[in-house]
Amino acid sequence: MFIPQYTITDRLLANIKRINTLVNELNNRRFPHVVLVELERTARAVSAYASTSIEGNPLPLTEVKKILKSKPAHIRDSEREVLNYNQALQNLNVNLEKAQVRLSLNLILKIQKQITEGLLPKFESGKLREKPVVVNDPRTRKVIYLPPDAKDVKELLKDIIEFTKNNRDKIDPLILAGIFHKQMVIIHPFMDGNGRSTRLATKVLLAEVGLNTFNLFSFENYYSKNVTKYFQTVGEFGNYYELEGKIDFTPWLEYFTEGIIDELLRIQKILPGVGISPETQLKPYHLKILEFIREKGFIADRDYAKLVDRAKATRALDFKKLIDLGLVDRKDKGKATYYILRNK
Repeated sequence: MFIPQYTITDRLLANIKRINTLVNELNNRRFPHVVLVELERTARAVSAYASTSIEGNPLPLTEVKKILKSKPAHIRDSEREVLNYNQALQNLNVNLEKAQVRLSLNLILKIQKQITEGLLPKFESGKLREKPVVVNDPRTRKVIYLPPDAKDVKELLKDIIEFTKNNRDKIDPLILAGIFHKQMVIIHPFMDGNGRSTRLATKVLLAEVGLNTFNLFSFENYYSKNVTKYFQTVGEFGNYYELEGKIDFTPWLEYFTEGIIDELLRIQKILPGVGISPETQLKPYHLKILEFIREKGFIADRDYAKLVDRAKATRALDFKKLIDLGLVDRKDKGKATYYILRNK
């Protein structure tokens, strides 16, 4: 039976309270769908970049965005990693919106299969490992952790899933998600894709407390900023069988919740001030501008003039409002002026 050791510290409690406040504030805001489409696409790119970068993928965010946009036919493994993760995240978001997904062993296996497709032999993709593995320090390449034997992996996974299921109404969901995340890393159930699978599966638990806010939430982003600290906090050092039952989850839970706060503040900052007040409310003609840019990549005044029956001076004010709200950027000057979506 899995019984994690942790303490509800003042720091952890304060983090949980702040997260709940931020989530409520964000979920009470409403935005036109067209405004969110591009932001959601950017958030998926950030997640795909951050989660694969943590595992050593060398592609910068700018390159990740290009790959996700063009989806080239002939790709390297580093590009396939990004595309696989993005697709798995998209699939997960769709199912979460439909409330059709619950944490289970089958879900975890399905996620790992999606992110490792074309990168691992078929007998290792979507399958629990059947061989021993070791965890190396990414800097020194020396062995720092020996995960449990392959024969014990399935039961250990069932234990953490059962623990999560049985304690949904007894333990704060943020703590449950954090415990699941670290225990998955400790078990190391796959030959490859452990970190990426864990972070995607954790999203399922976080979504249950409203942290799938507009599909903009990318908690992987926080970890990628300091990969060394992430590995030091989420991982363990030594032999699993010597550590079993003695691991203190508290430092990780504090770090885990701080990462969520950091990401919620990022979302709060990038969300445009588009509400229901007269100063910020978007009109149908504003939405036409955004929709045109989303489809074509940019818009000039001559394009806008064909979409609406509005005077030139009024059209200029429409563009200015979108610039002031942080939705679009103006490029070039005079007759060459055009507008693009702001790169968040």
